[in-house]
Order: sequence, then structure tokens, then C-alpha cells
Amino acid sequence: MALPEFETFEYDVIIIGAGGAGLRAAVEAANADVSVGLICKSLLGKAHTVMAEGGIAAAMANSDERDNWKVHFADTMRGGQYMNNWRMAELHAKEAPMRVHELEAWGALFDRTTDGRIMQRNFGGHRYPRLAHVGDRTGLEMIRTLQDHSIHQQIDVHMECTITTLLKSDGRVVGAFGYERERGRFRLFKAKAVVLATGGVGRAYKITSNSWEYTADGQALAFNIGAELKDMEFLQFHPTGMVWPPSVRGILVTESVRGEGGVLLNKDKKRFMFDDIPELYKTQTADNEEEGWRYVTGDPNAKRPPELLTRDHVARCITREIREGRGSPHGGVYLDIAWIKEKLSNSDEHIRKKLPSMYHQFKQLAGIDITKEAMEVGPTTHYMMGGINVDADSQMATVPGLFAAGECAAGLHGANRLGGNSLSDLLVFGKRAGEYAAKFARDHSHGDVDNDAVQKAIEQTLIPFGNTGESPFHVQHDLQDMMQRLVGITRTEGEMQQALVELGRLDERAKSVSVTGHREYNPAWHTSVDLLNLLNISRIIATCAIERKESRGAHFREDYSQKDAEYGKFNLVVRKDESGNMIMERRPVQPMRSDLQEIIESQR
Repeated sequence: MALPEFETFEYDVIIIGAGGAGLRAAVEAANADVSVGLICKSLLGKAHTVMAEGGIAAAMANSDERDNWKVHFADTMRGGQYMNNWRMAELHAKEAPMRVHELEAWGALFDRTTDGRIMQRNFGGHRYPRLAHVGDRTGLEMIRTLQDHSIHQQIDVHMECTITTLLKSDGRVVGAFGYERERGRFRLFKAKAVVLATGGVGRAYKITSNSWEYTADGQALAFNIGAELKDMEFLQFHPTGMVWPPSVRGILVTESVRGEGGVLLNKDKKRFMFDDIPELYKTQTADNEEEGWRYVTGDPNAKRPPELLTRDHVARCITREIREGRGSPHGGVYLDIAWIKEKLSNSDEHIRKKLPSMYHQFKQLAGIDITKEAMEVGPTTHYMMGGINVDADSQMATVPGLFAAGECAAGLHGANRLGGNSLSDLLVFGKRAGEYAAKFARDHSHGDVDNDAVQKAIEQTLIPFGNTGESPFHVQHDLQDMMQRLVGITRTEGEMQQALVELGRLDERAKSVSVTGHREYNPAWHTSVDLLNLLNISRIIATCAIERKESRGAHFREDYSQKDAEYGKFNLVVRKDESGNMIMERRPVQPMRSDLQEIIESQR
């Protein structure tokens, strides 16, 4: 039977993903005078980056003159439990201020201090107020600015296009194959270099802040052609997602609420975060609620409130309150910003000005006025610290010609990401990925595309149309439910082994999922394609989580509840061998450069 035809496009660099990292990479590559194709799964501007609300972490010292890149570096390493790629943490801390000022020069309208500088706010795990912000809509402003700037570059944009396969020749990437989602037409993209900027894996879970695009595409694409993945056991659960009504469960409640003075309360209205403060942070944490409030309202001599400890710790404390029967009526806890009326005469206006999105989100979706009532919140699957293993300077993966940036790349955040570091990560390493991808493209010619590999990709994608099994939506639902139950915020050996068994069954079901109709406007078909990536990466997450027999950062095991120094000496790296089997390696953490080690010691 003759297979469908496909349209061919040829570029020096293609970028898969059009969020903050993808757009910043596209701008940088285009400025290097190479041809650029930008491919996005959704509409341009619909990237999940717009959901990042709190701000961009950059040590500009606008709100506290003691801040500098060294403190930011130390905070990032400490938050990541020293599992970070220290070179990436160094580059990030040094270059983030430049990237923010660059964004400002391109038209970003940041909130301002009284003397006209970019305003910066407090966030969990950061020693000083460090997040440059636009109310609680910072990600939206970033995407708007990058899009407005990119239209002046020579960039071709392919919207609503899903990439199913990366193509290799002579050991390096030579292109990508996929289809446009509206009409189902197949497309081949030939390229000298490919940048993956596809985001995370949140749609493998039932409760998540992530948008529908986050189906582990980049991680699976890279893994399937032999690239290494690293730190896949480290999956962050944001402490505060909406819990009511059920239709919005998991939608993010920005950390800015706590940064602006919000406190966490159990059903007894007790501020429970004071009950469990790690030794590592006790010297920086308020001894009482009054000191916590002074810090939030801008007194640089006051200490950090416990609500602004790292996300992994806050999420576990919330989970503890819920499990021990001290949760709110709908299975969460209370987040109260309305209490600041005791401190500010204009509290209603202050909240609406600082947190406009949160005000409207709760008003419209839950019927709650956050200037007068507490919110019900609980942990939600939020961010993958692990991902594609890349070179710190160039962002190139272990397959030549393949680059990655943003959430789909590993290294910067270690075992746990600090809030706000994600947006500066997109800018710093999106820029670097675009720069070095363009350099690689200039130094290489187009490789040969194997027509048989293209035909195989088409055949694989069309299999569901010939099946007679169940709907892919059923399998996806069961996968999300299983991962939430068995490989969630708290983990045990027995539950994760059970997850692997269930993943085997889900794999068999996925092979026979059935899609009816044709390729035009067919959501079931799209889901059947996404499902393969989700199953693949879910198995890797569970396998790595079983291997790491300790609790560290976002990875918490009830059967190994303490950190183990031996496990802190290596990262877990996985890849697919020539036979298609997953190979796992304990890769030693690289010794830190002596001058950076001195910085860490000086900041303890």
C-alpha cells in the first residue's frame, strides 16, 4: 500500500518548542545569520511559559544591595542539594542579569521601584529579593516580548505541528519528522542542527499545573535516538495548586502569593510551617510570625518566613498535614493572603495590584475573593529537574547536532529547582543553545536523510487507525492515575515496582489503541501519539526513582527517608542501546572548581 506523501522543509537550524527557551534560541540563531525553522505543538504564544507567574530570578541587587551572582549561585546549588551541574549554575547566576536587561531593552514592562529600577520580590530558597516580575504575569510578558522581537528576524514558524521522530545519519541528527495537527499532513524537516525546547512531563500525572502540551516529547525524542537523560527521578511537586472546584484541581497558585505575605494554615488555622524547619535553613528563617512579616514587607534585616522554604520541603509539609487529618475540607490546606489587612490599611488594593492573575483566577473559577478569604491549595505536579544531558556551555546533547534548553534539559537545578530559576534558565540557556546550534550548522553540511526511516515513522504514526482496541484516552487516564498514586510526591519500593508492572500492562494496551475517522481534526490520534512518549518516560522516572534509595530534594522515599552521602556522589544517567534496551549508569558528580567551592563555603 502506498504511504501518504509528505512536505519537505530545509533549514540550517530547527527549534522544536516555542516557549521561552525556544523563542530565545530562535532569536539567537537567526542573529547568527543561519536559516531557522521554529516548530510549535500549539499556537504561537500558547506556550506553557505564559503560566510562569512569579518572576525571573537574577541577582541585580535592586531590592537588596547585598545580592550578587555568588549568592545566587550558592542558593541554587544548596536548593539542588549539590546535585547540580555546577558549571551551569555558575553561568546561570552570572548571565541572568544580562538576559533580564536584554529583555527589558526589547520592550518588557517590569514592575518598578520608586527610583525606576526593576523591582524584585522574595521567593522560596532565595536569600534576598531576587525575582524581577510583572505582577504575577511574568511568563506572559516574557513570551509577548520575545515574540514581538522575533518577528523582526527571519524565522519561519510552523504552528500546531507535532514532531514524532528525530532522524540520524552518520551518528548525528539530520532532521525531524512529524505532522501538522489540523489537517494531519506529514512534514519532514531537514536540518544541520536541532534544538529541543519542549518543556516537561507533567501530563503523565493526574494532578498537574502543566498544560496539555507537556507530554515528555523532547525527552522521548532524544532518548529514542540514543541521547542520554539525567536525573529523571527528580520531579518537583509545587506546594500550591488549586484544589477546588475539581475542574481546576492542580492549576498553579504562584509562589508570589507567599512572597507577598501569604501564610499556610491547617484546618485549625495554625501556621504549621514553623513545626518543621530544616537545620540548613534555620539561621535564615523567622523565629516568629512577626519577623516573617517584616521580611515579606521589605525589611532586609528580617529573616525568611518558613512559607518560603524550598518547594520540596513545603510540599511535603502540606502533604503531612493532609495525611494526618489537619487538611481543609477539600483535601488541601489554606493559603491566606487576606490576613495582611491587619498590617496594611490598603490591603485589598495591594493584593489586586501585586497578584492580579491570582485575584481573577480564584474569583472566576472558585468564587473566592482572595482579598477577604483564604484559598484551598495542595501539591501539584509541576516541573521536571531531570531531562536531556547537555554540555553546560553549548547545551549540546550526547548526540552531535542535537541541543536542548529549558525544562527538557537537565543539569542546572539538581535535585530541586528554586522558584524563578526556570524563567532565567530559559533565557540564559535558550540563548546559548541557539548560539551554539548556529555555530554547529555553519561548521557542517546537511546530512543524508534515510527515506526508509521516514517511511517507518509514517507507518508507526498510522498504526492506531488500523487497530480495534480501546480509546487512547482510557489508557492515558489510567496512566495518569497510576503515576499519581505510585510514583508521586512520596514513594516506596513496593509501590514503584508495582508501577513498573502496571506500565507493562499499559504498554500492551497502548499498542492496540484504536482511532476512528481520519487524520483531520482528530484529538484521539494526537493522544495516541503522545501516549507513547508518556509511557516511555514514565518507565524511566519510576526506574530511576527505585534506583535512588534515599530522600533528596524533590525525591522523597518513605522507606529511605534520609539523605545518604553515597547517593550524593553520583547522578543517574540513562540511554537506549543499539538493541533498544535502557542502560542505566551511576555517573560521578564532577568535583567543583576550587573558587566555586570557596563561594559555597562562604555562603553557608
